[in-house]
Amino acid sequence: MKMVFQTGLCSLQSSIIRNKVMAGGEENNNEGKNNFTVLVVDDDTVVRMVHKMLVTSLGLKVQEAKNGKEAVDLHINGASFDLILMDMEMPILNGPTATRELRAMGVKSIIVGVTSHTSESIHKDFMEAGLNHCVAKPMTIAKIVSFLPKSKNN
Repeated sequence: MKMVFQTGLCSLQSSIIRNKVMAGGEENNNEGKNNFTVLVVDDDTVVRMVHKMLVTSLGLKVQEAKNGKEAVDLHINGASFDLILMDMEMPILNGPTATRELRAMGVKSIIVGVTSHTSESIHKDFMEAGLNHCVAKPMTIAKIVSFLPKSKNN
């Protein structure tokens, strides 16, 4: 199992580099991005790890939360992020509820709902919680870059 997982990570790293080249980015082109912060919120450890690898490959700072409550608590304790990648279905506090709470607190971050659901009605319901965007898994570098302000994705 460990060997398969390591092989998968090597394949993921190769995909990250290949996606960056296809997106026009260079592997070490991190200038101007070092202050952009991303919060990855997902209850699945592997998904969090993959999303973190994608984000850090772009030279962005990343922090993780295992559920919506942790994301809300981070903000209550003074943290702020430029971009939040929010899973929809999580224990303790799900993505839509956490998004509503963050918006009620005045959080202005770009919040992107990330879900395995493909139904338009489910995406619409999640969007109504206060998302800026809602995308289907798997997350890709191209998707992340599309959420960055123009000055950040050059």
